[in-house]
Amino acid sequence: MRVRYTTAQAAPAARKRVWSEAVARTYFPLDITFRSAPDFSGELDVWSLGHVSLSRNASDGMRYRRRERDLVQEREESYLITVPELSDIRFVQDGKDVSCHPGAFLVERSHLPYEFSYAETNALWVLKVPSAVLRARVGEPERLATLRFDSSRGIGALFVDMIRLSAGRLDELDNAGRELVGRQLVDLLALAIEADDRILAGSASSVRDAHLRRVEQFIRAHLADLHLAPQMIAEGCGVSVRYLHQLFESQERTVCGWIRHQRLLMCDEALRNVADRRSITEIAYQWGFGDQAQFSRSYRAHFGRTPSDTRAAAFTAGPLRAEAPLRRGAIRPGHPTATPDTPPPARAATTAGRGRGSGPA
Repeated sequence: MRVRYTTAQAAPAARKRVWSEAVARTYFPLDITFRSAPDFSGELDVWSLGHVSLSRNASDGMRYRRRERDLVQEREESYLITVPELSDIRFVQDGKDVSCHPGAFLVERSHLPYEFSYAETNALWVLKVPSAVLRARVGEPERLATLRFDSSRGIGALFVDMIRLSAGRLDELDNAGRELVGRQLVDLLALAIEADDRILAGSASSVRDAHLRRVEQFIRAHLADLHLAPQMIAEGCGVSVRYLHQLFESQERTVCGWIRHQRLLMCDEALRNVADRRSITEIAYQWGFGDQAQFSRSYRAHFGRTPSDTRAAAFTAGPLRAEAPLRRGAIRPGHPTATPDTPPPARAATTAGRGRGSGPA
């Protein structure tokens, strides 16, 4: 179900508070400066897709700040994948100052302070992905913060196209269907990221780093193969078995240990997916565990709970639901079923004669 927030029903003097509450509910607390206060106009659509969420926010120009004090209560780190549609955005984090224009997307990290702004009316698509979900598909996602990726062609364009096309049909899907779309979006995101030469080369741009990234990609692509082993990996990546072990030793880990870790992450995600009705044994086998008892021991040692505990907790929690409306006088969700088969337009009017822009990241 879609949840819609708008400032149209708020008095001008209350719009900053109203928009701040909507942003905090959708992403996390941010300090906001408006460029057109008090007649600021904004609209925010949010869809829950299982463990990830998709939003489209449109607003007048503004600046968002994520401060140190905003991080104190945060437990789970997330990454925001932001796609601008109408105008450039500026993002500053960890000493890096980058600009992202329509035709590209930007990766932002929630657990570091940052500043995000755009001077003109804008519209943004934002995919919010928990760190654990992204980490299962992309090695060291911390490296991605402040990187800009091309979405004008190739996998990057396919990723953004799927976001836009999916939004127009999400209201027609049940929880299981939306969770499936969420997983597919993250899978496409991972492909788009790993297709970038900067990621393959690693942060140090060394030959060793490039080899390690290729090895990690090969392992992820073959996790379901019961025969995945150092010899197979070395041959598939064109390196010796000895060099393969050296690559992982430099990271203070082992080849087999890293394979097991990646398999456990994928099993954990499947166990927490209420739409996945397979048995625990079937899930373990799909991701390369041939021995059920060994899988259970490894899973409990890594996560501190049994596979059965994880599955039971997921089903007890039930399908993810949209958050309750804000209190009266704040932003009110619009009708969730209004034109469900039509994606939000690139721009719309939230007040007479005004352009509809975008929101945060």
